Amino acid sequence: MGRFDARLTSPLPGVRDMWRILREGGFRPKNAKQDAANVPRVAAALPSLSDDQASLTWIGHATFLVRMAGANILTDPVWTDRLPGRIPRLVPPGVAWKDLPEIDAVAVSHNHYDHQDAATFKRLPRTTPILVGLGGARWFQKRGFSDVTELDWWQSAKRAGVRFTFVPSHHWSRRGLLDQNRVLWGGWVMEGGGRKAFFAGDTGYGKWFSEIAQREPGIEAAMLPIGAYDPQWFMKSVHMGPEEAIQALDDLGAKHLATMHWGTFPLTREPILQPMERVRAAWAGQERAPANLWDLAIGESRVWGPTVQHTARSSPGKAANTKSRKAAPAAKGKSLRPKAPAKKS
Repeated sequence: MGRFDARLTSPLPGVRDMWRILREGGFRPKNAKQDAANVPRVAAALPSLSDDQASLTWIGHATFLVRMAGANILTDPVWTDRLPGRIPRLVPPGVAWKDLPEIDAVAVSHNHYDHQDAATFKRLPRTTPILVGLGGARWFQKRGFSDVTELDWWQSAKRAGVRFTFVPSHHWSRRGLLDQNRVLWGGWVMEGGGRKAFFAGDTGYGKWFSEIAQREPGIEAAMLPIGAYDPQWFMKSVHMGPEEAIQALDDLGAKHLATMHWGTFPLTREPILQPMERVRAAWAGQERAPANLWDLAIGESRVWGPTVQHTARSSPGKAANTKSRKAAPAAKGKSLRPKAPAKKS
C-alpha cells in the first residue's frame, strides 16, 4: 500500500514549525490535572432503547459506545491510563470495561495513539469486527483479528445490521517514524434501524462536511471534536475549534452536536475546560435550541428517535456513586458480558 499524501487538505507542519512550537513552550496546557477535577462526569446505567431508537454514550476523548439496530459499536476505543509520550488520562473512562455490553463492531478513524490504542485492542475478542481505512488492516491482522475490513473514502460495509460508510476528513496518519500517511484517515457514517449518525474522528474544518451531507443526507446526530486546537496556527488544518464544529454541524445538515475530543488527555495548550465553555457560549450566542447541543459529561448518554431521553448529570467534577452502576439490558439477544479473549494458539 502506498502513501496517501495526495489526500491531505493542507501541508503538514514542518521542521521550522516544530522548532517554533518548542520555543513557545510546547503543547501541554498549564494546570491540566487541577482543572480536570471539574470536567463533568456521570456514572449512570446505559439507557433502554426501543427498536427505532439509537443512543450514544461518551466514554471520553473520541471513544463512544453507539447503540443502534440492536448493535453495540465502539469508536476509536481508548481505555488506557496513559498514552505514549507520558500523556496521562485525566478522567477515567465513562463506562468501565467490565460494564460494556458485547461489542458487535469497532470503527477506527485513524491510527494515532489517542485513537488506536494497542492496550485496549488487546482486551477485545479477536473475532470482533474491525472497520478501518485503507492500509489499516495489517496492524490488526498481525494482532490476530480475523474480521478486519479496509475501506476507501465513500465505500461502505455492513456489520451487525449497521451500514458503515468511510468518509473523508481533514487530517493525516502516522504511528511510527517511517509510516506517515500510509493508512487512510477519515470519519464514519453509521446507519441502522432507521437512525443515522456521523463520527468525525479527528479533523480540521473544511469542504468535506458539505460533501458528506450531499452523499449521505439525513444525518441526525454528529459526534464532532471541539478540542486540541491551540496554538491555532499549528493545529488549524487538522483539528477544529468549538465554533468550527458548530459550522460543521450545519454543513452536515445534522440536528444534534455531540461534543468530544476534550477533557480527557492534555494534548494541546488550551485550558482543559475551555472547549466546552466556548462551544456553549457560541451555541447560546447563535440562539440555538439548548436541547440540540449534546454537551456530554464523560459517561453521559443521549437517545434519539421517536422519544428523546437523556441521563441526569452530576455536578462538575463529582461522579455519581459508581457502586450502583449496572448496565441496562442491551438490545435483544445481546449479552451484557464482554466476550472472553480469544485463546492464543
